[in-house]
Amino acid sequence: MKYLCLVYSDEQLLHSLPDSPADTECMAYAEAVQGSGRMLAAEALASVQSATTVRMRAGKLSITDGPFAETKEQLAGFYLIEARDLNEALQVAGHIPAARVGSVEVRPVRQLNP
Repeated sequence: MKYLCLVYSDEQLLHSLPDSPADTECMAYAEAVQGSGRMLAAEALASVQSATTVRMRAGKLSITDGPFAETKEQLAGFYLIEARDLNEALQVAGHIPAARVGSVEVRPVRQLNP
């Protein structure tokens, strides 16, 4: 089953706390998950300041600079993994280096019905 691990952190603190992971540690972890055969995709995201939010309401497109919502933590990146079950996905997510200074939301990927 596919699971999406969404990595959230406070952008202002992500790289400044004593437990903050370096990019090399994050890349090494991604390579380890890749080596285990569970990695489908993983990417770090640019700053939330570079975000653009798109909405379609009543046939009208609205484009707004910035993130969808003001929050303490921002989406920093993701891992799309293949795992036997939620427990295995949680184990993978718990070892994502950024989980030490932020949080990781784990969600099953839902198949669309044709």
